[in-house]
Amino acid sequence: MTNVKSITEKVVRGYSRRNFGKISSLLSAGAALPFYNEFALAQFATGRMGVPMPPDAVRISSNENPLGPCKEALEAISKVAPGGGRYSPNNEQGIFMKTVSEVEGLKSDYIALYAGSSDPLHRTVCAFTSPTKSLVMGDPGYEAGARAAEVIGSKVIRVPLRKDYSHDVKAMIAADPKAGCFYICNPNNPTGTLTSMADIEYILANKPKDSILLLDEAYIHFSDAPMGNALVAAGKDVIILRTFSKAYGMAGIRAGLALGKPELLEQMRPWGAGMLPITGIAAATASLKVKTLVAERRAINAKVREDVFNFLEQKKFTYVPSVSNKFMLYCGKPGGEVAKAMAKEKIFIGRVWPAWPNHVRVSVGTMDEMAKFKTALAKVMA
Repeated sequence: MTNVKSITEKVVRGYSRRNFGKISSLLSAGAALPFYNEFALAQFATGRMGVPMPPDAVRISSNENPLGPCKEALEAISKVAPGGGRYSPNNEQGIFMKTVSEVEGLKSDYIALYAGSSDPLHRTVCAFTSPTKSLVMGDPGYEAGARAAEVIGSKVIRVPLRKDYSHDVKAMIAADPKAGCFYICNPNNPTGTLTSMADIEYILANKPKDSILLLDEAYIHFSDAPMGNALVAAGKDVIILRTFSKAYGMAGIRAGLALGKPELLEQMRPWGAGMLPITGIAAATASLKVKTLVAERRAINAKVREDVFNFLEQKKFTYVPSVSNKFMLYCGKPGGEVAKAMAKEKIFIGRVWPAWPNHVRVSVGTMDEMAKFKTALAKVMA
């Protein structure tokens, strides 16, 4: 059994005795860290934790993909499910790793497999930030990493996005010369907007020596933006996150990965434990082998998204021009009020970020779901 005390001593340099005791207790509890994923954050923000939605509700609040898993993924789940009493009875995890390695063009020691991308997001923040090494992120930005930093006593510095809604990388670098981790979600959550590869490379070229870039590409498949694999292959100080929860439609099945040079991935390992579900592994492996899947789903999402944007423009609503499966809608009043009014119409949209209190995030659903959204929005905003 792993010695919790030795792990804690190794990874919490710079923490006070109080921090040390707290982290040791968390690790002793089986890494049951009080962190959150997209669904949990949405539930807490709307006060609906544990409250089921009506069966006829439109659920466009958590950036889920209404298309769900592809048929090949469902068939793969059916085949492996009888073996679910064992961890990886037919080397499902090894086959998944081999498939990821081939698709991503990286050696297996540059890949770590997880049940989604929330786990490695939290681990990375815990491994590379501390009370003396901050987490620097865009604002508004995805909050889960900041929650993890706050739990372990790390400072969080939020830097406003540029006017074009990209990350202000120069301001991020200037924000803290001793930062431990720079977090960029690309496309960004909640705005759905892109930060250029040139800006990403700027962070890597100008960051403090011992810091890393955490590049969250959970939504990259919805855009035509280049992925960061080449940065990993070049040995840069970057950890890239990917998930099968979004474009692949597997939010409730769980599979994801982190890409980075081996020494960075190794520093993440002490911060959690657990096997991937073989159903998730099998579904992800099958999905990766469907070569046309991502392009097809990107096109479907773009068609629905652009239809909604055309409606918003016709009705003189203001929104942030997203390239992802969600967008920020300007309400002209507190976004939470609009979200509550929409919920009364059985249309459940996303949450509000403190930096933009008069905006609310909306996920992109099916064409039928977004038609109901448009009807309800026109009524609520009349």
